[in-house]
Amino acid sequence: MPAGRSLPTVARVESLVTAVRLTSRPVSQLEPVLGSQRQARLRATAASFRSQLAGRTVWNISSTAVGGGVAEMLQVLGGYVRDLGIPIQWRVISGDAEFFVLTKRLHNQLHGLAAGGPLGRADAALYDRMLAANALELLDEVRAGDLVLLHDPQTAGLAGPLAAAGAQVAWRSHIGVDWENAATAAGWEFLRPRLAGAAGFVFSRREYVPAWLAGQRVAVIPPSIDPFSPKNQHLQHDVVAAILARIGVLADGAAGPARFTRRDGSAGTVTSQAAITGDSRPGPDDPLVVQVSRWDGLKDMPAVMTGFADWIAPGGPGYLVLAGPAVTGVSDDPEGAAVFGDCLLRWHALPARVRDRILLVTLPLADADENAAMVNALQRRAAVIVQKSLAEGFGLTVAEGMWKGRPVVGSAVGGIIDQIAPGTGILLPDPQDLHAFGTAVRDLLDDPGEAATMGRAAQAYVGEHYIGDLHLLRYERLLRSMLAA
Repeated sequence: MPAGRSLPTVARVESLVTAVRLTSRPVSQLEPVLGSQRQARLRATAASFRSQLAGRTVWNISSTAVGGGVAEMLQVLGGYVRDLGIPIQWRVISGDAEFFVLTKRLHNQLHGLAAGGPLGRADAALYDRMLAANALELLDEVRAGDLVLLHDPQTAGLAGPLAAAGAQVAWRSHIGVDWENAATAAGWEFLRPRLAGAAGFVFSRREYVPAWLAGQRVAVIPPSIDPFSPKNQHLQHDVVAAILARIGVLADGAAGPARFTRRDGSAGTVTSQAAITGDSRPGPDDPLVVQVSRWDGLKDMPAVMTGFADWIAPGGPGYLVLAGPAVTGVSDDPEGAAVFGDCLLRWHALPARVRDRILLVTLPLADADENAAMVNALQRRAAVIVQKSLAEGFGLTVAEGMWKGRPVVGSAVGGIIDQIAPGTGILLPDPQDLHAFGTAVRDLLDDPGEAATMGRAAQAYVGEHYIGDLHLLRYERLLRSMLAA
């Protein structure tokens, strides 16, 4: 090299694994909801667990940091864990489009759907290759003895490499069904050998645990909500109106700003607009029927629209709002655009008089707190919240709606069964019975007193069963048992 010449600048190497910043959330704010005894128990358990960790780190590894209940819970629970002084980190793996198409097929198989056909050798090779590449980067950070929680099928193939390096690995499935068929058997056949290194397993319901895990360390940990997150914090009526007017759901809102409190305690204001399909807007006295979901075929949103058109709209006033994330914003769900497209086609095919009472809303994801505040406002403005899923791992949107004092009409599938106790909402025995669905919703719209009574019971039930302290205590028992082993 000639004198005076410097070496060329080396380009930054692109990383597959992304670190997600966890902001500490004060556990003290939970005491008005939990009471002093539950609060004291949480702090004492955390102190004992912290001493047993002896410098180890707890890692959460998922496939997306935005969109869906898993990412939201990790942000919230991770924030509380940080405040309790426990070392915790969150990493998100990545993959190409083919990888996420493959894992979506796997997701569907574990819900009993065989769409896309069985996974073959080429699929297995792609899956293993992509996760091996992610594992190489994770092993630059994860140390022997650390505790690792892998979330959902996208990450299952990391169990072997991380365990071989000395980490204690647990795999957390947020999905499942309480029955078996050829599709679920194929899904578990694919995952089982890739989970051989896991020392623990977590499911949302006992009914989801496959038979081959008999004798293994299995914990049943239902999801939870955070009462103070932007999605669940209390919003005054005028703030709800202001947020919905800002995003375009309501024609007129309050004169004040659309303010909410961010996860870090700072003040936030909704400034973004949603993308909305629909020519008319509800007025101040129009009741709303709201379903908030990912644009996922299992959420059955096109059928919700059909049920509204055939059995709810003809019986009286009310608008339907189907809301989900922007279809380009959820990296691990390649079906979102197709499901939204199906909804759009069906909306256009409806008579104009019905179409005018249905809004399809896609919410921006660029600012997670702002997105959550939008969902909060939609649920608080609802007269009835629905979750007419065909299959549901848990369906945390049910507990979120109940926490806001709203009656929920949901399918009697998966975790929805656990959440809607008698008197707190309405369970639909057959998710595909649109007449029963429409009748249940119409009855609640026509009887606001019964709806209010049901909503109050729903809020109390969620406070007793689905707040984050119980979630963290159950995880502590699992992780402590892994350390002891």
